[in-house]
Amino acid sequence: MGDYLLGLDAGNTVIKAVIFDRQGNEIAAASAEGHSRMPCPGHVERGLDELWTNACQVMRTCLEQAAIRPEEIIAVGCAGHGNGLYALDRDGQPLLGIQSLDTRAAALVEEWQAQGVGDRSYPIGQQRPWPSQTPTLLAWLKRHRPETFSKVGTVFLCKDFIVNRLTAVRVSEVSDMTGCGLLDVANRRYDRTLMEAYGLGDCLEMLPRLIESSDVAGRVTTAAAAQTGLAAGTPVVGGLFDVVASAIGSGVTRTGAASIITGTWSVNQVIIDTPQLAGPVFMSSTFDRERYMAIESSATSAANLEWLVREFFPDVSPDGRSPFDLCGVLAEAIEPAADDPLYHPFLYGAQQDGNARAGFYGVAGWHSKGHMVRAVLEGVAFGHRQHIETMRTAGATFDEAVLSGGGSRSMVWPQIFADVLGVPVSIARSRETGALGAAITAGAGVGVFSSFAAGAASMVRMERNYVPNSVLEDHYARRYGLYRDIAEAMAPIWRRLASVRTMAAGVAA
Repeated sequence: MGDYLLGLDAGNTVIKAVIFDRQGNEIAAASAEGHSRMPCPGHVERGLDELWTNACQVMRTCLEQAAIRPEEIIAVGCAGHGNGLYALDRDGQPLLGIQSLDTRAAALVEEWQAQGVGDRSYPIGQQRPWPSQTPTLLAWLKRHRPETFSKVGTVFLCKDFIVNRLTAVRVSEVSDMTGCGLLDVANRRYDRTLMEAYGLGDCLEMLPRLIESSDVAGRVTTAAAAQTGLAAGTPVVGGLFDVVASAIGSGVTRTGAASIITGTWSVNQVIIDTPQLAGPVFMSSTFDRERYMAIESSATSAANLEWLVREFFPDVSPDGRSPFDLCGVLAEAIEPAADDPLYHPFLYGAQQDGNARAGFYGVAGWHSKGHMVRAVLEGVAFGHRQHIETMRTAGATFDEAVLSGGGSRSMVWPQIFADVLGVPVSIARSRETGALGAAITAGAGVGVFSSFAAGAASMVRMERNYVPNSVLEDHYARRYGLYRDIAEAMAPIWRRLASVRTMAAGVAA
């Protein structure tokens, strides 16, 4: 047996490959950025051929940098963003890739809310319909793009497509399929009654064979080996919903432990022993073969800072700092004040309202660029706090958390999170927690580790710790209240704006 594990992490834009040794040291890493297409307002798609090309590129580059023989890779694990819709045609060829930033089905969700569809789906799938959810998108295709729907042979998730290209196996696993609302969560299986709630009772044959996350899905084919540089026959496990992978890769493995991810999505999750809680949460996923993950999330996190940097900051500041480092310096220089601007992180809608949009509020002539940056950082943290309050109300409680994702790399943002959330926040040593979680899962699948917890104990280390500043507790409580009140007041305006966009799209058509 070799000494290394390969973890892949496929997000909405970037795919990464990282080779780890058994102690969690990063031996080599590579990444490639993909391109999203937005053919219509609210539509966010990607080319599946490009996704596979990028996956091959990062794996080959990673192996070259590591300077190891392909046969020294013990196993491969892949994590990928949840939801969206990745489909093969009836011949097994790439058909469609819809990302989890897509909001085309917002009107369908509103229609279903009025019809009580969520009341039928939640008891089984522990999830109500929302715009980027996989079954919601499939139902939208069935209604609005019947010519594309008729070609669909297989419906699965982002990382499942990569596993399919590596192994030629049509398979998915329980964490992603529960996370996208397609499983009877308690029994970990497909359910016709659940599919019928979405109007998809005739689509069960589109769903792939279901396995556990650490089960070996297949082995690298000769063709895939030639494209990736991997050795033919290398085991590939089923993989993970990326948020669960990030939890494992940041050392969150005990019941009651919390993982907060600041990536494209705001992800807030707590490990629980049973999927049934005292109240509803956004979604549930499996964690290991016995436990579950309560999850509250939305596309309202670090993508907001990425947008701010992309549109308003140069690539490098005059003194050589990166734009993200400069943002941290600007935000840290601001002394928190009662009249600081507020920001809603709704560039891609809100979980509670698909029509919601981002906005700055309370901006005055004496506010600087630093105030605007800090408003974005605080607004994202407020969005996380709203999700966490929902989980606590449902009974998924915790008193400390591990922060991962792009936001954890900042020296400023984790302290804002600790202050806004009112809990100690830790940062894991590895920045690539998703890939590390996938690698740990691969190790568990081939017997290197006896469990996810054992793998995390061997491969994860903490790097930094932050405690809440009690002086700011009342300050952030007041600002969070304003954040919620403004969102409530803006809801009818957002609906009017959505109507205008719909009318404009109709005229253009």
